[in-house]
Amino acid sequence: MSVPASGKLIIVSNRLPFVLKKNMLTQKWERKASAGGLVTAVAPVVIQGNGIWIGWAGVHLEEGENIPESDPNDKTPTAGLLSDKVISINLDPQTFDSYYNGCCNGTFWPLFHSMPDRAQFSADSWKSYCAVNKEFASKTVDALENLSRIDTDSGTPLVWLHDYHLMLAANSIRNVANDKNLKFKLGFFLHIPFPPWDIFRLFPWADEVLQGMLGCDMVGFHIGDYCLNFVDCCHRRLGCRVDRKNLLVEHGGRTVCIRPLPIGIPFDRFVDMANQAPRVISTSLQLVLGVDRLDYTKGLVHRLKAFELLLERYPQHKGKVVLIQIAVPSRTDVKEYQDLKEEMDQLVGRINGRFSTFNWSPIRYIYGYVNQNDLAAFYRDSAVAMVTPLRDGMNLVAKEFVACQIKEPPGVLIVSPFAGAGEMMNEALICNPYELVEAADILHRALTMPEDERVLRMRCLRRREKVHDVNFWMRSFLKAMGTLIFENGDDVLPTTMQPVTLQDFDEYLSKYIGNTNKLALLLDYDGTLAPIAPHPDLAKLPPETKSVLERLVNMSDVYIAIISGRNVHNVKDMVGIEGLTYAGNHGLEILHPDGSRFVHPMPKEYVEKVGDLFKVLQKKVCKDGAWVENKGTLLTFHYREVPVDIRPELISTAQHLIEEAGFKAGQAHCAIEAKPPVQWNKGRASLYILRTAFGLNWSERTRIIYAGDDVTDEDAMQALKGMAATFRVAQSQIVKTSAERRLPSIDSVLTMLKWVERHFSKRIPREDFVNPRVGNLSNNLPMSLGEIEMELSMPEEKFSH
Repeated sequence: MSVPASGKLIIVSNRLPFVLKKNMLTQKWERKASAGGLVTAVAPVVIQGNGIWIGWAGVHLEEGENIPESDPNDKTPTAGLLSDKVISINLDPQTFDSYYNGCCNGTFWPLFHSMPDRAQFSADSWKSYCAVNKEFASKTVDALENLSRIDTDSGTPLVWLHDYHLMLAANSIRNVANDKNLKFKLGFFLHIPFPPWDIFRLFPWADEVLQGMLGCDMVGFHIGDYCLNFVDCCHRRLGCRVDRKNLLVEHGGRTVCIRPLPIGIPFDRFVDMANQAPRVISTSLQLVLGVDRLDYTKGLVHRLKAFELLLERYPQHKGKVVLIQIAVPSRTDVKEYQDLKEEMDQLVGRINGRFSTFNWSPIRYIYGYVNQNDLAAFYRDSAVAMVTPLRDGMNLVAKEFVACQIKEPPGVLIVSPFAGAGEMMNEALICNPYELVEAADILHRALTMPEDERVLRMRCLRRREKVHDVNFWMRSFLKAMGTLIFENGDDVLPTTMQPVTLQDFDEYLSKYIGNTNKLALLLDYDGTLAPIAPHPDLAKLPPETKSVLERLVNMSDVYIAIISGRNVHNVKDMVGIEGLTYAGNHGLEILHPDGSRFVHPMPKEYVEKVGDLFKVLQKKVCKDGAWVENKGTLLTFHYREVPVDIRPELISTAQHLIEEAGFKAGQAHCAIEAKPPVQWNKGRASLYILRTAFGLNWSERTRIIYAGDDVTDEDAMQALKGMAATFRVAQSQIVKTSAERRLPSIDSVLTMLKWVERHFSKRIPREDFVNPRVGNLSNNLPMSLGEIEMELSMPEEKFSH
């Protein structure tokens, strides 16, 4: 058994490793152990390391009801898990049902199994999913806080989140725990497939799911294909930098490792059960075994039809072969599953009615639960096991069958290529369940396979599964998290993305900019060119960035505008470079290189209201480190220095006061901006700047790069969507962006500017180009407000290129 080298292990899963059942005599709750590889592998490690398990107990406990201790005679893996090491999630039944049956089972289960036509997309279910994940995250942070108080010398706690029920929790845990300065490591493992990009993109909240999982330090999947699907989605949906070779994703300035960690089974335990289990069926017939949950992903209907074809195409098997299909009831209250059961019942009846004789029926259908000892006997005594799901994360039935094949000669395993097991268990016969004729032929081959081939194939399968058992999976996870030392022979992949280089921009920007187009660089200031600072006056432009901008502004084909939330004169003073266009207050004020100025007209009543609101905010919310910045036409309430635990009340009060005064409350980095209710933002300002600098048909000869880090920059990215290369400097919080690419820091923005400098330095200057900074083009003169409104109200196609 492997335990973390340092720190407690905190397991977070939808269900606890046991369920609670009420004793009808005593009316007290009792534990009933859950089966499964997760419990078998992880529970002993949690117990030995004095760790914690967080999850739902299977019932909604009333106030005052607690998790009971295990029965003294309990011999299951969870017997030693004390109740004070168990944290039960207690949720409103209606919310839990919406989260579990609505979102998890109604949306994620079919979608992740590449069956989008069965998926239901509900905003209410998604809202419940978010709420439940937040509750799981809250309980986890509480556990981390308790550990930090009572166990300061045990190392860094390791939090391990499990499965599609909890794909948002990691980001919430990280954000809150970081604010509380708690040390921890975060890992995640998905027990089902991760779909390819063209399937995953159908989910309306795909950004949030990806970023939720990227809140972890390591994300594990069963096989490499699922890892690559995830990496591809992070790149194509979020615009993250990725390393497909080493399975790394950069997000919010962190590197997240993506690792294939194929789950195993307790191999030796199944061998023991197979040795001890009495025969459950006495027959000389060849047994073909199927063991599945009654679920549409398992390919049960296809399997029955393939077996029917076997009897048609190979009549020599009639009276000599029987298919034993064990179907475990699942989600019996869902109509889709009820319909599947009805179809199975009818299909079994039809096939048996067609082929049965006086003393033989081809299919024995068992709808119900089968205990593990009986199951081990079925595995042991079967000639063939058909594990042919339409889609499956791994499918442990294939591994359990192999472990129980102790007889000589052994049986044959048939596996679908659409299960994780199909990628790893190469000695099995691979069968596409959709190809019914092929499936019948493969089943015939398995039933007639020579003994020496059966022995060879099964010996290889058993050897692999014995080594790669469930304990090996646990050790692999701990090694991937860096809490176990790697051994000789371990395949060690890099765990850190290389810094952003010039080459990172070659493919994306070279094709877009080309060798003849002009370039307009539209750049935010704070958090993009200069680092975020506790006070705006401290956010200085790095000298190297300033030098690159000074060189760029002197290139004939490059035009630069700085678009900031600061006062326009302040941003000009902070940058300090002549020849640039400066836009302040999110574009409400614009200074052109020739000295001309544009100021968006403000309703008269709001000019006076700005001063009044400034006084109100100073009086009511400027405390505990909070302060208000007066930018003339805008006010910004800063709360960066406010202690985390008292922020919510101050933020709520400030937002209420801003909106009560008739202003819009806009979110920024640890700040709220009071904006006048005018239809003007960075997006409309960007279009005005481009029209003024390059004329009416600017999009025909100009390429645009926009880079920003704030929610206010999204207005520009949306306005320029499809017409610009856009970059969002993103932090670790979940950020939904219209940008095509994400950058991890201001240093990467500097690298992008250096790429631009290198690209344009190679050009031969053109004599016909007049730099828009000179302002001698008649159609480059600043427009009146009426012209601007007319320009911006024209159809979107006008701006496409």
